[in-house]
Amino acid sequence: MSAYDKGDLERRMKGAADTLKHDLSGLRTGRASSSMLDPVVVEVYGANMPLNQVATVTTPEPRLISVQVWDRANVSSVEKAIRNAGLGLNPNTEGATIRLPVPEMTQERRKDLAKQASKYAENARIAVRNVRRDGMDGLKKSEKDGDISQDDQKRESEVVQKLTDKIISEIDSISAAKEIEILG
Repeated sequence: MSAYDKGDLERRMKGAADTLKHDLSGLRTGRASSSMLDPVVVEVYGANMPLNQVATVTTPEPRLISVQVWDRANVSSVEKAIRNAGLGLNPNTEGATIRLPVPEMTQERRKDLAKQASKYAENARIAVRNVRRDGMDGLKKSEKDGDISQDDQKRESEVVQKLTDKIISEIDSISAAKEIEILG
């Protein structure tokens, strides 16, 4: 059994790009989006739960997010979690409904978000390079154990490098598009 699995490497590298897409979707760009609240975790019933498991999140207007809390007893916990999430949103509570007006973004806030997007992209690149290293190590081990020839090891190393370059290029274009969206 070879220590190298091209399908697994590709799956893990694409997973890093998918994680980047998910992380970037949570960054605010001035328009209300229910995905902005994806990182919010609420402490309810003695456990930490994602917001979408204790409330319905909708965007009735382009600059307003509405959070309908299912259990009235959890309204203050949800409000506290939103305030502490560092999203720059100020909750207005009416009964079991929390309204979150999305303020116009300042140039300073846009720059901060662009930096955050760059950080997410760099983390994705690091993850891809770590997967590449695992693949290269697996190929060297397979060659050392006699499972593959030196020529096969070199050929497969090139395949792993091309895959790495392709995924990192994809990460760069995702990141660049998000920065343009943020900076307007």
